[in-house]
Amino acid sequence: MIVWSIILLFGSFFLLLALRVPVAFGIGISTTLTLLLNMPLMPAITTVAQRMTTGVDSFSLLAIPLFVLAGDLMNHGGIAKRLIRFAKALVGSLPGGLAYVNVLAAMLIGAISGSAMAAASAIGSVMTGEMEKEGYPRPFSAAVNASASTTGLLIPPSNVLIVFALASGGTASVAALFMGGYVPGILVGLALMVVAALQARRRGFKRGERASGSELGRSFLDAILGLFMLVLVVGGIVGGIFTATEAAAIAVLYALALGVGYGEIRFKTMPGILLGSSKTTAVVMFLIGTSMAMSWLFAYQSLPQMISEVLLSNISSPILILLIINLTLLVVGTFMDMTPAVLIFTPIFLPVVVDMGMDPVHFGLIMVLNLCIGLCTPPVGTILFVSSGVARVSVSQVVKPLIPFLIAMIVVLMLITYVEPLVMWLPRVFGLA
Repeated sequence: MIVWSIILLFGSFFLLLALRVPVAFGIGISTTLTLLLNMPLMPAITTVAQRMTTGVDSFSLLAIPLFVLAGDLMNHGGIAKRLIRFAKALVGSLPGGLAYVNVLAAMLIGAISGSAMAAASAIGSVMTGEMEKEGYPRPFSAAVNASASTTGLLIPPSNVLIVFALASGGTASVAALFMGGYVPGILVGLALMVVAALQARRRGFKRGERASGSELGRSFLDAILGLFMLVLVVGGIVGGIFTATEAAAIAVLYALALGVGYGEIRFKTMPGILLGSSKTTAVVMFLIGTSMAMSWLFAYQSLPQMISEVLLSNISSPILILLIINLTLLVVGTFMDMTPAVLIFTPIFLPVVVDMGMDPVHFGLIMVLNLCIGLCTPPVGTILFVSSGVARVSVSQVVKPLIPFLIAMIVVLMLITYVEPLVMWLPRVFGLA
Protein backbone atom coordinates (compact mmCIF):
# COMPACT_ATOMS: atom_id res chain seq x y z
CA MET A 1 0.00 0.00 0.00
CA ILE A 2 2.84 2.41 0.82
CA VAL A 3 4.46 1.84 -2.59
CA TRP A 4 1.16 2.49 -4.39
CA SER A 5 0.63 5.63 -2.27
CA ILE A 6 4.04 7.00 -3.27
CA ILE A 7 3.44 6.19 -6.95
CA LEU A 8 0.03 7.86 -6.91
CA LEU A 9 1.27 10.90 -4.96
CA PHE A 10 4.22 11.75 -7.19
CA GLY A 11 2.66 10.47 -10.40
CA SER A 12 -0.46 12.63 -10.02
CA PHE A 13 1.60 15.63 -8.89
CA PHE A 14 3.94 15.54 -11.91
CA LEU A 15 1.00 14.94 -14.23
CA LEU A 16 -0.78 18.01 -12.86
CA LEU A 17 2.40 20.08 -13.28
CA ALA A 18 2.69 18.88 -16.88
CA LEU A 19 -0.92 20.00 -17.42
CA ARG A 20 0.11 23.46 -16.12
CA VAL A 21 -2.05 23.24 -13.01
CA PRO A 22 -0.76 25.80 -10.44
CA VAL A 23 1.71 24.20 -8.04
CA ALA A 24 -0.38 24.80 -4.90
CA PHE A 25 -3.46 23.14 -6.46
CA GLY A 26 -1.32 20.29 -7.73
CA ILE A 27 0.05 19.62 -4.25
CA GLY A 28 -3.41 19.73 -2.65
CA ILE A 29 -5.09 17.52 -5.27
CA SER A 30 -2.33 14.87 -5.32
CA THR A 31 -2.33 14.75 -1.51
CA THR A 32 -6.11 14.26 -1.42
CA LEU A 33 -6.02 11.55 -4.10
CA THR A 34 -3.36 9.65 -2.16
CA LEU A 35 -5.33 9.83 1.07
CA LEU A 36 -8.28 8.28 -0.75
CA LEU A 37 -6.29 5.03 -0.83
CA ASN A 38 -6.44 4.96 2.96
CA MET A 39 -9.79 6.54 3.85
CA PRO A 40 -13.20 7.56 2.40
CA LEU A 41 -13.73 10.79 0.46
CA MET A 42 -15.05 13.12 3.18
CA PRO A 43 -12.47 12.15 5.85
CA ALA A 44 -9.71 12.59 3.23
CA ILE A 45 -10.90 16.10 2.29
CA THR A 46 -11.39 17.01 5.96
CA THR A 47 -7.90 15.79 6.85
CA VAL A 48 -6.27 17.86 4.08
CA ALA A 49 -8.26 20.94 5.14
CA GLN A 50 -7.26 20.46 8.79
CA ARG A 51 -3.59 20.01 7.92
CA MET A 52 -3.62 23.11 5.73
CA THR A 53 -5.16 25.14 8.55
CA THR A 54 -2.79 23.90 11.23
CA GLY A 55 0.12 24.33 8.79
CA VAL A 56 -0.36 28.09 8.57
CA ASP A 57 -1.42 28.48 12.21
CA SER A 58 2.01 29.63 13.38
CA PHE A 59 3.15 32.87 14.99
CA SER A 60 6.51 32.55 13.18
CA LEU A 61 4.77 32.60 9.79
CA LEU A 62 3.26 35.99 10.58
CA ALA A 63 6.71 37.37 9.76
CA ILE A 64 6.27 36.49 6.09
CA PRO A 65 3.37 38.84 5.18
CA LEU A 66 5.02 41.56 7.25
CA PHE A 67 8.37 41.19 5.47
CA VAL A 68 6.51 41.10 2.12
CA LEU A 69 4.82 44.40 3.02
CA ALA A 70 8.11 45.89 4.22
CA GLY A 71 9.72 44.95 0.88
CA ASP A 72 6.91 46.56 -1.10
CA LEU A 73 7.13 49.70 1.01
CA MET A 74 10.87 49.89 0.36
CA ASN A 75 10.45 49.48 -3.39
CA HIS A 76 7.79 52.20 -3.53
CA GLY A 77 9.50 54.38 -0.94
CA GLY A 78 12.63 55.24 -2.89
CA ILE A 79 14.97 53.08 -0.81
CA ALA A 80 15.83 50.83 -3.78
CA LYS A 81 16.85 53.79 -5.96
CA ARG A 82 19.14 55.14 -3.24
CA LEU A 83 20.81 51.76 -2.75
CA ILE A 84 21.41 51.43 -6.51
CA ARG A 85 23.01 54.90 -6.60
CA PHE A 86 25.28 53.93 -3.70
CA ALA A 87 26.29 50.67 -5.41
CA LYS A 88 27.02 52.55 -8.65
CA ALA A 89 29.23 55.08 -6.87
CA LEU A 90 31.07 52.25 -5.11
CA VAL A 91 31.87 49.85 -7.98
CA GLY A 92 30.53 51.44 -11.17
CA SER A 93 33.96 52.57 -12.41
CA LEU A 94 35.41 49.03 -12.59
CA PRO A 95 35.56 47.11 -15.91
CA GLY A 96 32.05 45.76 -16.37
CA GLY A 97 31.12 47.99 -13.46
CA LEU A 98 27.41 48.15 -14.17
CA ALA A 99 27.22 44.36 -13.84
CA TYR A 100 28.89 44.73 -10.43
CA VAL A 101 26.37 47.42 -9.56
CA ASN A 102 23.55 45.03 -10.42
CA VAL A 103 25.01 42.28 -8.19
CA LEU A 104 25.82 44.58 -5.26
CA ALA A 105 22.45 46.35 -5.43
CA ALA A 106 20.69 42.96 -5.51
CA MET A 107 22.57 41.88 -2.41
CA LEU A 108 21.58 45.07 -0.58
CA ILE A 109 17.96 45.29 -1.73
CA GLY A 110 17.34 41.56 -1.49
CA ALA A 111 18.82 41.47 1.99
CA ILE A 112 16.66 44.33 3.19
CA SER A 113 13.42 43.15 1.55
CA GLY A 114 14.01 39.38 1.87
CA SER A 115 12.46 38.92 -1.57
CA ALA A 116 14.24 37.84 -4.76
CA MET A 117 11.29 38.93 -6.90
CA ALA A 118 11.32 42.41 -5.36
CA ALA A 119 15.05 42.72 -6.03
CA ALA A 120 14.73 41.43 -9.61
CA SER A 121 11.91 43.80 -10.53
CA ALA A 122 13.30 46.85 -8.71
CA ILE A 123 16.85 46.52 -10.02
CA GLY A 124 15.98 45.28 -13.49
CA SER A 125 13.67 48.21 -14.16
CA VAL A 126 16.47 50.66 -13.31
CA MET A 127 19.62 48.89 -14.49
CA THR A 128 18.58 47.30 -17.81
CA GLY A 129 18.27 50.62 -19.62
CA GLU A 130 21.50 52.01 -18.13
CA MET A 131 23.42 48.85 -19.02
CA GLU A 132 22.08 48.93 -22.59
CA LYS A 133 23.33 52.52 -23.03
CA GLU A 134 26.83 51.33 -22.07
CA GLY A 135 26.78 48.48 -24.59
CA TYR A 136 25.57 45.59 -22.44
CA PRO A 137 23.19 43.26 -24.34
CA ARG A 138 19.76 43.00 -22.73
CA PRO A 139 19.95 39.17 -22.38
CA PHE A 140 23.23 39.54 -20.46
CA SER A 141 21.69 42.20 -18.20
CA ALA A 142 18.73 39.90 -17.50
CA ALA A 143 21.11 37.00 -16.72
CA VAL A 144 23.06 39.11 -14.21
CA ASN A 145 19.84 40.37 -12.64
CA ALA A 146 18.29 36.89 -12.33
CA SER A 147 21.30 35.24 -10.70
CA ALA A 148 22.11 38.18 -8.42
CA SER A 149 18.55 38.58 -7.14
CA THR A 150 18.72 35.21 -5.39
CA THR A 151 21.39 36.45 -2.95
CA GLY A 152 18.67 38.17 -0.90
CA LEU A 153 17.23 34.74 -0.06
CA LEU A 154 20.49 33.83 1.68
CA ILE A 155 21.43 37.15 3.28
CA PRO A 156 19.00 37.90 6.13
CA PRO A 157 16.26 38.74 6.73
CA SER A 158 14.97 36.01 4.40
CA ASN A 159 11.42 34.69 4.25
CA VAL A 160 12.51 31.28 3.00
CA LEU A 161 14.85 30.80 5.97
CA ILE A 162 11.85 31.38 8.23
CA VAL A 163 9.96 28.72 6.25
CA PHE A 164 12.86 26.28 6.67
CA ALA A 165 12.91 26.94 10.43
CA LEU A 166 9.23 25.95 10.49
CA ALA A 167 9.80 22.85 8.32
CA SER A 168 12.70 21.71 10.51
CA GLY A 169 10.35 21.39 13.47
CA GLY A 170 12.30 23.91 15.51
CA THR A 171 15.67 22.13 15.24
CA ALA A 172 17.06 25.15 13.36
CA SER A 173 16.43 28.57 14.88
CA VAL A 174 15.68 31.61 12.74
CA ALA A 175 18.52 33.56 14.37
CA ALA A 176 21.07 30.82 13.62
CA LEU A 177 19.85 30.52 10.02
CA PHE A 178 20.05 34.29 9.57
CA MET A 179 23.65 34.43 10.79
CA GLY A 180 24.59 31.34 8.79
CA GLY A 181 23.31 32.94 5.58
CA TYR A 182 25.76 35.83 5.47
CA VAL A 183 28.86 34.00 4.25
CA PRO A 184 27.09 31.88 1.58
CA GLY A 185 25.21 34.97 0.34
CA ILE A 186 28.38 37.05 0.10
CA LEU A 187 30.26 34.18 -1.57
CA VAL A 188 27.55 33.87 -4.22
CA GLY A 189 27.72 37.63 -4.83
CA LEU A 190 31.52 37.56 -5.18
CA ALA A 191 31.37 34.54 -7.50
CA LEU A 192 28.88 36.34 -9.74
CA MET A 193 31.14 39.40 -9.80
CA VAL A 194 34.09 37.22 -10.88
CA VAL A 195 32.01 35.87 -13.78
CA ALA A 196 30.92 39.42 -14.67
CA ALA A 197 34.59 40.55 -14.66
CA LEU A 198 35.60 37.72 -16.99
CA GLN A 199 32.69 38.48 -19.32
CA ALA A 200 33.53 42.20 -19.27
CA ARG A 201 37.14 41.48 -20.24
CA ARG A 202 36.10 39.07 -23.00
CA ARG A 203 33.40 41.31 -24.47
CA GLY A 204 35.15 44.62 -23.92
CA PHE A 205 32.44 46.28 -21.85
CA LYS A 206 33.08 49.94 -20.97
CA ARG A 207 34.11 51.25 -17.58
CA GLY A 208 31.69 53.60 -15.89
CA GLU A 209 32.64 57.06 -14.69
CA ARG A 210 34.59 57.10 -11.44
CA ALA A 211 32.66 58.71 -8.61
CA SER A 212 34.49 61.38 -6.62
CA GLY A 213 34.97 61.02 -2.89
CA SER A 214 32.25 63.56 -2.24
CA GLU A 215 29.79 61.76 -4.57
CA LEU A 216 30.52 58.45 -2.85
CA GLY A 217 29.99 60.08 0.54
CA ARG A 218 26.70 61.68 -0.52
CA SER A 219 25.36 58.44 -1.99
CA PHE A 220 26.32 56.58 1.20
CA LEU A 221 24.60 59.15 3.41
CA ASP A 222 21.56 58.98 1.13
CA ALA A 223 21.43 55.19 1.50
CA ILE A 224 22.46 54.83 5.14
CA LEU A 225 18.94 54.92 6.57
CA GLY A 226 17.94 52.05 4.28
CA LEU A 227 21.09 50.10 5.18
CA PHE A 228 20.35 50.62 8.87
CA MET A 229 17.33 48.36 8.53
CA LEU A 230 19.72 45.39 8.27
CA VAL A 231 21.28 46.33 11.59
CA LEU A 232 17.90 46.99 13.17
CA VAL A 233 16.19 43.76 12.07
CA VAL A 234 19.01 41.20 12.19
CA GLY A 235 20.72 42.77 15.19
CA GLY A 236 17.48 42.75 17.14
CA ILE A 237 16.80 39.08 16.35
CA VAL A 238 20.34 37.86 17.07
CA GLY A 239 20.55 40.00 20.20
CA GLY A 240 17.34 38.46 21.51
CA ILE A 241 15.59 41.83 21.68
CA PHE A 242 12.67 40.64 19.59
CA THR A 243 11.48 37.64 17.56
CA ALA A 244 11.54 37.40 13.77
CA THR A 245 7.83 38.26 13.66
CA GLU A 246 8.31 41.33 15.86
CA ALA A 247 11.31 42.32 13.74
CA ALA A 248 9.14 42.12 10.61
CA ALA A 249 6.56 44.46 12.18
CA ILE A 250 9.33 46.92 13.08
CA ALA A 251 10.63 46.67 9.49
CA VAL A 252 7.18 47.64 8.17
CA LEU A 253 6.99 50.70 10.43
CA TYR A 254 10.56 51.71 9.58
CA ALA A 255 10.07 51.31 5.81
CA LEU A 256 6.80 53.25 5.98
CA ALA A 257 8.44 56.07 7.94
CA LEU A 258 11.31 56.29 5.43
CA GLY A 259 8.98 56.22 2.41
CA VAL A 260 6.83 58.99 3.86
CA GLY A 261 9.93 60.94 4.91
CA TYR A 262 11.40 60.72 1.41
CA GLY A 263 8.08 61.91 -0.01
CA GLU A 264 7.72 58.78 -2.16
CA ILE A 265 4.78 57.19 -0.31
CA ARG A 266 1.51 59.11 -0.03
CA PHE A 267 -1.89 58.25 1.34
CA LYS A 268 -3.31 57.62 -2.14
CA THR A 269 -0.57 55.07 -2.98
CA MET A 270 -1.08 52.94 0.14
CA PRO A 271 -4.13 50.94 -1.09
CA GLY A 272 -2.17 49.73 -4.13
CA ILE A 273 0.83 48.75 -1.99
CA LEU A 274 -1.36 46.89 0.51
CA LEU A 275 -3.26 45.11 -2.28
CA GLY A 276 -0.05 43.95 -3.95
CA SER A 277 1.35 42.67 -0.65
CA SER A 278 -1.94 40.90 0.11
CA LYS A 279 -1.90 39.08 -3.24
CA THR A 280 1.69 37.91 -2.70
CA THR A 281 0.91 36.81 0.84
CA ALA A 282 -2.19 34.87 -0.27
CA VAL A 283 -0.17 32.92 -2.84
CA VAL A 284 2.64 32.15 -0.38
CA MET A 285 0.29 31.09 2.43
CA PHE A 286 -1.76 28.84 0.16
CA LEU A 287 1.47 27.18 -0.98
CA ILE A 288 2.54 26.73 2.64
CA GLY A 289 -0.84 25.25 3.62
CA THR A 290 -0.94 22.64 0.85
CA SER A 291 2.75 21.83 1.28
CA MET A 292 2.28 21.23 4.99
CA ALA A 293 -0.57 18.82 4.17
CA MET A 294 1.73 16.89 1.84
CA SER A 295 4.50 16.90 4.47
CA TRP A 296 2.04 15.41 6.98
CA LEU A 297 1.21 12.71 4.44
CA PHE A 298 4.91 11.87 4.15
CA ALA A 299 5.09 11.41 7.91
CA TYR A 300 1.84 9.39 7.89
CA GLN A 301 3.32 7.02 5.29
CA SER A 302 6.75 6.95 7.10
CA LEU A 303 8.42 8.11 3.87
CA PRO A 304 11.29 10.08 5.55
CA GLN A 305 12.27 7.05 7.64
CA MET A 306 12.20 4.80 4.56
CA ILE A 307 14.42 7.13 2.52
CA SER A 308 16.81 7.59 5.44
CA GLU A 309 17.09 3.82 5.87
CA VAL A 310 17.70 3.20 2.18
CA LEU A 311 20.38 5.88 1.84
CA LEU A 312 22.25 5.17 5.05
CA SER A 313 22.17 1.39 4.68
CA ASN A 314 23.26 1.32 1.02
CA ILE A 315 25.67 4.26 0.82
CA SER A 316 28.45 4.57 3.39
CA SER A 317 30.02 7.79 2.10
CA PRO A 318 28.53 11.06 3.48
CA ILE A 319 30.12 12.85 0.53
CA LEU A 320 28.15 10.72 -1.91
CA ILE A 321 24.89 11.05 0.08
CA LEU A 322 25.20 14.85 0.07
CA LEU A 323 25.94 14.79 -3.66
CA ILE A 324 22.79 12.72 -4.30
CA ILE A 325 20.70 15.11 -2.17
CA ASN A 326 22.14 18.13 -3.98
CA LEU A 327 21.48 16.64 -7.41
CA THR A 328 17.92 15.76 -6.39
CA LEU A 329 17.25 19.29 -5.15
CA LEU A 330 18.78 20.82 -8.28
CA VAL A 331 16.33 18.82 -10.37
CA VAL A 332 13.43 19.65 -8.01
CA GLY A 333 14.27 23.35 -8.28
CA THR A 334 13.78 23.31 -12.05
CA PHE A 335 10.04 22.58 -11.76
CA MET A 336 8.97 23.50 -8.21
CA ASP A 337 8.87 26.88 -6.48
CA MET A 338 11.07 27.36 -3.44
CA THR A 339 8.52 27.51 -0.62
CA PRO A 340 6.73 24.21 -1.34
CA ALA A 341 10.07 22.54 -2.14
CA VAL A 342 11.45 23.51 1.28
CA LEU A 343 8.32 22.36 3.10
CA ILE A 344 8.05 19.07 1.20
CA PHE A 345 11.69 17.95 1.02
CA THR A 346 12.97 19.15 4.39
CA PRO A 347 11.10 16.38 6.28
CA ILE A 348 12.49 13.84 3.77
CA PHE A 349 16.18 14.79 3.74
CA LEU A 350 16.71 16.44 7.14
CA PRO A 351 16.55 13.13 9.10
CA VAL A 352 19.16 11.67 6.72
CA VAL A 353 21.72 14.44 7.21
CA VAL A 354 21.06 14.70 10.96
CA ASP A 355 21.81 10.97 11.27
CA MET A 356 25.10 11.72 9.50
CA GLY A 357 25.90 14.35 12.12
CA MET A 358 25.16 17.49 10.07
CA ASP A 359 23.74 20.53 11.83
CA PRO A 360 20.20 21.44 10.60
CA VAL A 361 21.34 25.05 10.07
CA HIS A 362 24.09 23.87 7.72
CA PHE A 363 21.63 21.75 5.74
CA GLY A 364 19.11 24.61 5.62
CA LEU A 365 21.56 26.90 3.86
CA ILE A 366 22.58 24.11 1.45
CA MET A 367 18.93 23.55 0.57
CA VAL A 368 18.13 27.24 0.13
CA LEU A 369 21.14 27.92 -2.13
CA ASN A 370 20.29 24.80 -4.12
CA LEU A 371 16.74 25.96 -4.71
CA CYS A 372 17.97 29.51 -5.48
CA ILE A 373 19.68 28.01 -8.51
CA GLY A 374 16.34 26.46 -9.47
CA LEU A 375 14.71 29.91 -9.44
CA CYS A 376 16.98 30.86 -12.34
CA THR A 377 16.44 27.74 -14.46
CA PRO A 378 13.60 26.81 -16.84
CA PRO A 379 10.91 25.53 -17.05
CA VAL A 380 9.60 27.03 -13.76
CA GLY A 381 12.32 29.56 -12.91
CA THR A 382 10.30 32.36 -11.33
CA ILE A 383 13.16 34.84 -11.15
CA LEU A 384 14.27 33.97 -14.68
CA PHE A 385 10.80 34.89 -15.97
CA VAL A 386 10.66 38.11 -13.92
CA SER A 387 14.11 39.24 -15.08
CA SER A 388 13.34 38.38 -18.70
CA GLY A 389 10.03 40.24 -18.50
CA VAL A 390 11.59 43.34 -16.99
CA ALA A 391 14.36 43.34 -19.63
CA ARG A 392 11.78 42.64 -22.38
CA VAL A 393 13.67 39.68 -23.83
CA SER A 394 12.63 36.04 -24.23
CA VAL A 395 13.67 33.38 -21.73
CA SER A 396 15.48 31.45 -24.47
CA GLN A 397 17.71 34.49 -25.12
CA VAL A 398 18.70 34.71 -21.45
CA VAL A 399 19.59 31.05 -20.91
CA LYS A 400 22.94 31.10 -22.77
CA PRO A 401 24.49 34.13 -21.00
CA LEU A 402 23.05 32.79 -17.71
CA ILE A 403 25.01 29.49 -17.83
CA PRO A 404 28.36 30.87 -16.52
CA PHE A 405 26.55 32.49 -13.58
CA LEU A 406 24.75 29.23 -12.76
CA ILE A 407 28.09 27.38 -12.84
CA ALA A 408 29.52 29.92 -10.36
CA MET A 409 26.53 29.38 -8.05
CA ILE A 410 26.97 25.60 -8.23
CA VAL A 411 30.66 25.98 -7.30
CA VAL A 412 29.67 27.96 -4.19
CA LEU A 413 27.02 25.31 -3.44
CA MET A 414 29.70 22.60 -3.43
CA LEU A 415 31.92 24.75 -1.21
CA ILE A 416 29.31 25.34 1.47
CA THR A 417 28.21 21.69 1.29
CA TYR A 418 31.63 20.24 2.04
CA VAL A 419 33.30 23.11 3.95
CA GLU A 420 31.01 23.31 6.99
CA PRO A 421 32.69 26.33 8.73
CA LEU A 422 31.65 28.58 5.83
CA VAL A 423 28.08 28.29 7.12
CA MET A 424 28.50 27.54 10.82
CA TRP A 425 31.29 29.95 11.77
CA LEU A 426 29.11 33.00 12.39
CA PRO A 427 26.32 31.16 14.27
CA ARG A 428 29.00 29.69 16.58
CA VAL A 429 30.65 33.07 17.12
CA PHE A 430 27.30 34.44 18.32
CA GLY A 431 26.57 31.34 20.41
CA LEU A 432 23.62 30.27 18.24
CA ALA A 433 24.95 26.80 17.35
